[in-house]
Amino acid sequence: MRIAILSRSRSIYSTKRLVEAAEERGHEVRVVDTLRCYMSIASHRPSIHYRGDTLDQFDAVIPRIGASITFYGTAVLRQFEMMGTFPLNESVAVTRSRDKLRSLQLLSRRGIGLPVTGFANAADDIGDLIEMVGGAPLVVKLLEGTQGIGVVLCETKKAAESVLEAFMGLNVSIMVQEYIKEAGGADIRCFVVGDKVVAAIKRQAKPGEFRSNLHRGGTASLIKITPEERSTAVRAARIMGLNVAGVDLLRSNHGPLVMEVNSSPGLEGIESATGKDVAGLIIQFLEKNAKKDKTRTRGKG
Repeated sequence: MRIAILSRSRSIYSTKRLVEAAEERGHEVRVVDTLRCYMSIASHRPSIHYRGDTLDQFDAVIPRIGASITFYGTAVLRQFEMMGTFPLNESVAVTRSRDKLRSLQLLSRRGIGLPVTGFANAADDIGDLIEMVGGAPLVVKLLEGTQGIGVVLCETKKAAESVLEAFMGLNVSIMVQEYIKEAGGADIRCFVVGDKVVAAIKRQAKPGEFRSNLHRGGTASLIKITPEERSTAVRAARIMGLNVAGVDLLRSNHGPLVMEVNSSPGLEGIESATGKDVAGLIIQFLEKNAKKDKTRTRGKG
């Protein structure tokens, strides 16, 4: 197959591993800088140009689109879909998962376990919003935050009111979630490929920190997950429409709770902790499923 990888840099661990895995299996791979793509949007003749040339036809495209370029990146991915290229994850599914509020609404509608979450626009509603999620301690999250940035633990009601007033004063979108104390600063990253969890790790926050993100100094270790956790992760990815996803779970007193569904999960932490060739499993998925025009939306949005 001819595979395109949308990525800002070939040297990023995840991109490098996907290139290695594809080439080992005899495929032709090209890494394409997402922001250097530009598109000709003409009736019946969609095309993508790159560094002065028209991009050739590819059998499959793997989007590694960072959160900061979601809008432009999904536009490029949609153009690939319109040209008949099979996307590892579709543009619509990527935009669903990147919108934290939308994704939680979709998951809640389908009965997936979630931390109690509140969302409001007016500062007058802060008091009721805090009560809605069970009071302090609680977690405040920026909707546009990634890798633990823009996530604040408020241990008292007064602190929560101050943080919420400050964020609302800056006119940024935030949501409030109950704090799952029994999780102990740990979460579980389930890596879903197709309809299976192919690897899972426990991410533990460093002492004095409640965010378990590896970018925040958290540590990763191999973990055995329960059938309920496995089923929850697969269902969450399917509801988002993602073929490949990193589903982050919390272990609570009332079962697994989904925190987030990531459409471009990193490979370094999961491969290092589990020793599994996750990149190879992704390429195998493409081998079995990549066919021209075989997408749910075909770029229709």
